[in-house]
Parts: sequence; structure tokens; C-alpha cells
Amino acid sequence: MTGELNNTQVKSRAELRKSREEEKNTEQKPKRVRGRRVRIRLIPIWLRLIIVAILLAASTLLGVVVGYGVIGDGDPSDALKKSTWQHIVDLVTKDVKE
Repeated sequence: MTGELNNTQVKSRAELRKSREEEKNTEQKPKRVRGRRVRIRLIPIWLRLIIVAILLAASTLLGVVVGYGVIGDGDPSDALKKSTWQHIVDLVTKDVKE
């Protein structure tokens, strides 16, 4: 070995990147034309919102019945009567008289 380097074998990183980019540019690959995929939903968004609202109302009513009937030792059917709620509102908003 004489210590001399062949210039074609040793390249800097910038030169390697440049040569790779040139190789990519010279190759002609057919470009795929992709349109935007249309997603068909099984359940539309507006129906999902309605379902969530119905489930929220049902869980609230179930919570009231369980809370009043099971935890509060009352009759579960009384939890849905207007007179029960009027009594609760009266207790909460009762005026304090001294």
C-alpha cells in the first residue's frame, strides 16, 4: 500500500447525500394518484350523539332510582314522582327564619 486513496472511494457525507438525491431524481417512478379515501361509518355521527344523550338520560334516571330506593331506603318508584322532587326542592330552598 502506498498510502494513496482513490478519490472515487472516499466521499464526504454531503457528497454521498448529493449523489443519492441525483440517483433518485434520475429514476422515473410512476407516481400514484391517490384520492382521499371516503370513510363510510357504520353509525353516523348525528346518531352517535343521540345515542349518547339517551344513554346519559337513562343512566341518570337509573342512578336516581338506585340512590333513592336502595341507598335511601325508599320506594324506588317514588323517585320518579313529581311530589318527591317538589319536597326535595322545598327542603333545599327553605327560608331560614329566626
